[in-house]
Amino acid sequence: MDEVKKAVIKFTKDRDWDQFHSPANLAKSIAIESGELLECFQWNDNYDKEKVCNELADVVNYAILLADKLDVNLEDIIMAKLEENTKKYPVEKSKGSSKKYTEL
Repeated sequence: MDEVKKAVIKFTKDRDWDQFHSPANLAKSIAIESGELLECFQWNDNYDKEKVCNELADVVNYAILLADKLDVNLEDIIMAKLEENTKKYPVEKSKGSSKKYTEL
């Protein structure tokens, strides 16, 4: 993941785009790109995998940039969230269920 992070950050710095990348703007960009990702599935499940992958990459790229801007380690925050979710969704209660943790 370090190589990917470095490449995304370098791409942005080479173009002097960091000046536009406030945390709020990056969060908005994640939401916008997520909407474009959803659009790939708007009317049915017959999707163009290449287009889905391109939109997914946009979401991840902006997430990498936001994590960098906030000076947080993505791996650390993902692992912390997994630990939190492990407590909220114990296997014995949540396996095979789509219920929210408050309903288990």
